[in-house]
Amino acid sequence: MPALSPFSCLFQNRSEIKNGSILSLSIAPDKEAERLLTALKSGSREVKREALRRLALLAPDLTFAGEVINQDGLEHLGAIIEDGDDLGEVLAHGLRAFSELMEHGVVSWETLSSNLVKKVVSYVNMNLMDASVPQLALGLLESLALSSPPLGQLVKQEVPLERLLVHLQVLNQPLQTKAMALLTALLQNASFAERQAMLDYLGQRNLRQFIYKNIIHSPVPLGDEMAHHLYVLQVLTLGLLEPRMRTPLDPYNQEQREQLQALRQAAFEPDGESQGSGLSADRRRSICAREFRKLGFSNSNPAQDLERAPPGLLALDNMLYFSSHAPSAYSRFVLENSSREDKHECPFARGSIQLTVLLCELLRIGEPCSETAQDFSPMFFGQDNSFQELFCVCIQLLNKTWKEMRATQEDFDKVMQVVREQLTRTLALKPTSLELFRTKVNTLSYSEVLRLRQTERMHQEGTMAPPVLELRERLKPELLGLIRHQRLLRLCEGTLFRKISSRRRQDKAWFCCLSPNYKMLQYGDVEEGAPQPSPESLPDKLPVAEMRALLLGKDCPHVREKGSGKQNKDVCELAFSVSYDAGGKAAYLNFIAPSKREFCLWTDGLSALLGVAMGSEQMRMELEMLLAMETKLRLLELENVPIPDQPPPVPPPPTNYNFCYDCSIAEP
Repeated sequence: MPALSPFSCLFQNRSEIKNGSILSLSIAPDKEAERLLTALKSGSREVKREALRRLALLAPDLTFAGEVINQDGLEHLGAIIEDGDDLGEVLAHGLRAFSELMEHGVVSWETLSSNLVKKVVSYVNMNLMDASVPQLALGLLESLALSSPPLGQLVKQEVPLERLLVHLQVLNQPLQTKAMALLTALLQNASFAERQAMLDYLGQRNLRQFIYKNIIHSPVPLGDEMAHHLYVLQVLTLGLLEPRMRTPLDPYNQEQREQLQALRQAAFEPDGESQGSGLSADRRRSICAREFRKLGFSNSNPAQDLERAPPGLLALDNMLYFSSHAPSAYSRFVLENSSREDKHECPFARGSIQLTVLLCELLRIGEPCSETAQDFSPMFFGQDNSFQELFCVCIQLLNKTWKEMRATQEDFDKVMQVVREQLTRTLALKPTSLELFRTKVNTLSYSEVLRLRQTERMHQEGTMAPPVLELRERLKPELLGLIRHQRLLRLCEGTLFRKISSRRRQDKAWFCCLSPNYKMLQYGDVEEGAPQPSPESLPDKLPVAEMRALLLGKDCPHVREKGSGKQNKDVCELAFSVSYDAGGKAAYLNFIAPSKREFCLWTDGLSALLGVAMGSEQMRMELEMLLAMETKLRLLELENVPIPDQPPPVPPPPTNYNFCYDCSIAEP
């Protein structure tokens, strides 16, 4: 039987109470709010502390929060925070309650006074024994910075970056996470020039080295929220390259022309200058044009190759970095290809331009931050100038792969496809350092790529002979039933879902599972860090018989409510809802899956409960794998026996039918 929330049994929703439901009686929310707010005015520290603790505990309930706000509870809490008489538990409970009440969105963050904001900032800047106070203050300032640009600017002015670095160096992961959250929020709200200045300062203060040694390689496992903020920091750092990526080369810019000449001189000038002394201007221009072609530019005027954006000037920056920071490797690359036959030389400039485009695509430079993604690359925090250093590794990989494929100019696109696959496979392994990336990507040779392709093809492809296709169709219902059974068992195990608001990531979570008899969805809120609840302890239940439809992506009501301007692509791809009848009206149970795999498992399972076909990518992949495996098992006895595409033809009828033996005739 479902146990209803203490504050949900109001007069206006009594029709939603099911017959036989267990009701938990408690004090009405308005009375409880009045009692707690009266206790806050008490002179006793113990009474005030207990009232604030109770208030923080009940604040997540929207009905209770509304009553507290209506009775000027926010003003009382604001006064406690501004007074700051007690820097221990009283202040911690006050900050937590205030933050929970504001998160409901009933009151705008814009209404907060600058004095209150400055007081909260002071708790971040203090050296307090109780780490929970600066931790809660950092969380409150993060929400404020993301929700109110004017007050976010005030936070940026009042909170020095040096102070955030101090909190990041404390060996307290929750405090580190909140400090990193506020740091990324300030970086996101800053203009491009301000962001660049902030990141330059943080680089001088060795933020990257500290993150790499004490957070990424910490003995404490990295939490989901910290992983998200490291992803955001990586995206914002790489985003500084976007203006160069989108700026084409200007052939009339003297500085850029000198950079092109410096690139040429680094490879050819010792010989060219000794031979070019005393030559005419036309002869010297002819030599320069020939040397630019040897460098791999498609045109005698290299500016024409760099007029495309992206990669724009970023490709030139990468080539210059490679020539100056790895001069021996640069000279070896150019001279080695200059000595090959024309059709077999690997074009350095053309390869560099295309490789820069490829790296920008793989690293998603110029794309906005996702609200939920956590896929940062640890090696980017283990190396200064990480993008340029990665380019230096990849351009040498391109030359190595070119030689392994014995490629010609006509094979350029094929070589780039292989390099893309090499980089994609290696980046997916998330190497922790650039040296480890170099080792792994160099072991992934062209022959190894071909072997992996063949192995994957053998797993994916099956024979297309009609008899085998008919066998597959006969096997499909049984295997679909197997997948359906597995999905329902997975729903019975349950999943922890996170609540995500339009303003920021939340620490709150809720758990949902299917009852063992497949007749009820059971769900309820879960405290952070608590063990997985048992189905019997979950307060809310939704009968499967009352479920009407499954909605995905943009059709979900909680996705539509956020609006297209704020909608994040990743959240949209992981969102699904179940519509059901609630007192004659349509209601929805809304989900945001923690991963693409969980999205597929749950949507398949819910589709099976609703009696509709499962249609996820995961289901199709598993069905294909099971069909291929079962088909091979059934055809083991026919190994090496060719299966015809068409059935054998029926032979023509005999010319006569005088071949019947008469058994009544006795033999002599």
